[in-house]
Formats: sequence, structure tokens, C-alpha cells
Amino acid sequence: MKDKLLIIGAGGHGKVVADIALKMGKWKEIAFLDDNCSIKYSMGIEVIGKLSDVFKYISEYDMSVGIGDNVTREKLIDRLNYEGASIPTLIHPNATIGKEVNLGIGTVIMAGVVINCCAKIGNGCIINTGATIDHDNIIEDFVHISPGVHTAGGVKVGKRSWLGIGSVVINNIYITDDCKIGAGAVVIKNITKSGTYVGVPARRV
Repeated sequence: MKDKLLIIGAGGHGKVVADIALKMGKWKEIAFLDDNCSIKYSMGIEVIGKLSDVFKYISEYDMSVGIGDNVTREKLIDRLNYEGASIPTLIHPNATIGKEVNLGIGTVIMAGVVINCCAKIGNGCIINTGATIDHDNIIEDFVHISPGVHTAGGVKVGKRSWLGIGSVVINNIYITDDCKIGAGAVVIKNITKSGTYVGVPARRV
């Protein structure tokens, strides 16, 4: 781990990442990269270049990708990892992480999150504000768990899937890759086909 952190993306998600980094208190300096040239500072933190500049800073900074889109985040983290970047996991001090929980590189855990014992969270995931991940869950790479989502024990969520705000998944359910689960949806059956699922119970649309 280095003493400086570079956050890629100075938008809404990037600002929350920066807030967590500040609260963690592990970096002497934090900076942003963003392609919006009109943004010079965000939260009082300087934007020092564009996304294309990232590889100039690999030896100097830890890297955190503050971009909400799962596919974009995957491409950036995979490339940074390939280039040998240091990619920390960021955990808000008010999150609760159980024993034997495995967290992948580049994952961000927001305020109020509870991850119970023996869960596995992949690389580049977002576990957003107030979400709960129960025991023995497997959340694969580049998943976004939105605020207020609750997954019961033994749930598995495939790569790049997105669980909308307030959605609920009952125990021992499998959700395949590249799914979108709508806000407030309740998943009570395995989802084996990629797509968008909404409603109570959740159905494909």
C-alpha cells in the first residue's frame, strides 16, 4: 500500500469513495482523475488529470475506480491489475465485516453495510449503503449491490449483476451473470438467464 490514493472518476460514486478513503485515514494525499474538464476540484480534492493519464501514476498512487457502471469498472480494474497497479479494498469504518469474509481487490464497502461470516465478495464490487450480505454468500466480480439490498444466507450473484435499491433475495438463490434486479424486487427463484427482473416476486421483463 502506498501513501497516496488516486480515485478514477469524480462523479457521485467517486465522491462516496473519496469520503470513505478520508474516513479510513490511510493516505496522506488523495486525488481524482476525471474526463470532465470543468471539474477542477471535488469535495475539495484536486482533479489532476483525465482517465487516460492513469498509467502515469501507477508507481506513485494506490488506485481506486470510482465508477458505478459495472462493465466500465471491470475494464479499468482488469487493465490496472494487469499493469501491476496497487488496488486496495476500501471499507467504511461503520461497516461490519464478519469472520472469514473474503474481499477482492478494488471492492468498496459503504457505510452501514453488514457482511456476515464466510461470505466471499469478488473484485471490483460495490456493496452500497446499508446493504446486508448474509452468511456464505458468493458475490462474484464487478457486482453492484445497491443501498438497502438484503441477501439471505447462501446466495450467489454472478458477475456484473446489479441488484437495485431495496431488493431482497431469499436464501440459497442463484442469480446468473449480467442481471439487473429492479428496485424493491423480491427474488424467490433461481435466475439462470441474463436480463432484467422486476416485481414481487421478481419476473423477467
